[in-house]
Amino acid sequence: MATEEDECMGSVKAQLAKLFEVSLKVTVPNEPDVEPLVAACTGKFGDYQCNNAMGLWSKIKGKGTQFRGPPAVGEAIKNNLPTSEMIESCSVAGPGFVNVVLSKNWMAKSIQKMLIEGIDTWAPMPPVKKAVVDFSSPNIAKEMHVGHLRSTIIGDTLARMLEFSKVEVLRRNHVGDWGTQFGMLIEFLFEKFPNFEDATETAIGDLQAFYKASKQRFDADPAFKERAQQAVVRLQGGEDKYRMAWAQICEISRTEFHKVYKRLGVRLEEKGESFYNPYIPGVIEALTKQGLVEESQGARVIFIEGINIPLIVVKSDGGFNYASTDLAALWYRLNEEKAEWIIYVTDVGQQQHFDMVFKAAKRAGWLPHSDSSYPKASHVGFGLVLGEDGKRFRTRNTEVVRLVDLLDEAKSRSKAALIERGKGEEWTEEEIENTAEAVGYGAVKYADLKNNRLTNYIFNFDQMLSDKGNTAVYLLYAHARICSIIRRSGKDIEELKNKGTVVLGHKDERDLGLHLLQFAEVVEEACTNLLPNVLCDYLYNLSEIFSKFYSNPECKVIGSDMETSRLLICEATAVVMRKCFNLLGITPIYKI
Repeated sequence: MATEEDECMGSVKAQLAKLFEVSLKVTVPNEPDVEPLVAACTGKFGDYQCNNAMGLWSKIKGKGTQFRGPPAVGEAIKNNLPTSEMIESCSVAGPGFVNVVLSKNWMAKSIQKMLIEGIDTWAPMPPVKKAVVDFSSPNIAKEMHVGHLRSTIIGDTLARMLEFSKVEVLRRNHVGDWGTQFGMLIEFLFEKFPNFEDATETAIGDLQAFYKASKQRFDADPAFKERAQQAVVRLQGGEDKYRMAWAQICEISRTEFHKVYKRLGVRLEEKGESFYNPYIPGVIEALTKQGLVEESQGARVIFIEGINIPLIVVKSDGGFNYASTDLAALWYRLNEEKAEWIIYVTDVGQQQHFDMVFKAAKRAGWLPHSDSSYPKASHVGFGLVLGEDGKRFRTRNTEVVRLVDLLDEAKSRSKAALIERGKGEEWTEEEIENTAEAVGYGAVKYADLKNNRLTNYIFNFDQMLSDKGNTAVYLLYAHARICSIIRRSGKDIEELKNKGTVVLGHKDERDLGLHLLQFAEVVEEACTNLLPNVLCDYLYNLSEIFSKFYSNPECKVIGSDMETSRLLICEATAVVMRKCFNLLGITPIYKI
């Protein structure tokens, strides 16, 4: 029976690294633990390159070695490589770079195997089994805005990539469902609805407006402010009436959040700030016993080396804050949920806060000091969404834009474009709705994900819904065109997978084949560095390389004597594109 190792080979890069590992042990037996440095090539000398020779030379020179410089080390690494059907030829260039040309037959066989056994056999194999991805995390009683859009989209894609890599992912929505603002909201609720059980979503109406009205009251009326402050104490003390009112406000907010998650196709499990409350005192007591918590100006703090402000864990009034909650949540995720990698997706403004929390956890011995060891915690920061004026994205009346409205607008613009192209007569209403959703929501997601997340990006409907350039619309249409090539052939593609053979005879076929085979290492890189834009770049390049292959008269598909092989190459491209869409949370379309 095939082991999981056989079924899931990992990336080409990883397979080559295993071969070079064997060679390095033979080449320099007295230098243990040398990591093979294998990278895809951009030059004309090969497909991959092993770059260990120079680094090894600096380690071994002067130790009585038989080598006379890096090129000789490179030659030895090349000569000691075990024979493998993967490799067609090897050569050494410059200061010992070992260039590898992959075997066309092996490449073709690997693509065919994936077509038969499924794209999951190309999943990378990360060193963790269980991860927490903490993302989206809006505040109760406030609207979700474009900042939450970024966190939701980026977090969902990271979770999808890890899930594809066979990691168990706990998708956590750390909602802001606790804090002083609830006293104000509850007191206002009691005032407006003496029988507060009647305060349904319909009765309250717009929760955002309700929040604003209660805040105005809080700021203007000292007696109301005092009642609101008392309400916080009574809520935190667990009084039934206050707990019920709190639960009601949370539920109305959840309904609003769900509208956004449903449109985006995002799954999340809520464990809000309130969930971690019971754990805070024990965590702070344990940190105090370890000597980490000190008194400072009436507050209790943890000093962090290299940072001139301390991490306040108990405020001077005895109350807890974000740091107390985040430390308790981190403790819970490590000890109760046994997560090996905890990933926080928030805006870059929270970078220092999380840096301090993680450093406190290292001081406490919860996390290892080295960031390359597990368990580990990572902060995934992202930049702002800007309007076309280059300022923070808002509506005309300076309000933050409601996410539901934004997504609905993307869908309606996408629908209008389809009707303008005459699809209203050709397609059913359901086909138009589904395609408008796939393209509209996909366009919003891709416009965000294709940028390096740390940069700000300008939100522009016209650009994101354009069918030219690096956009979701262009890529979705490219996928639909490939599907139509296969349909036009009239062949049963499932039958061809089992009976036909992939051949990479032409340079453009080989280039496309190589790019397809690099899918696993790209997902691995995007996961390791928590950068979804790496996958977007790969997908866009894939569609460009496919276009070059398909538009070359020498690579004619339908009606050529290589039709079967080329249809299989088309299908392999479509399969990889669909998996990229799936990892980016985008629904593919099959006809245009």
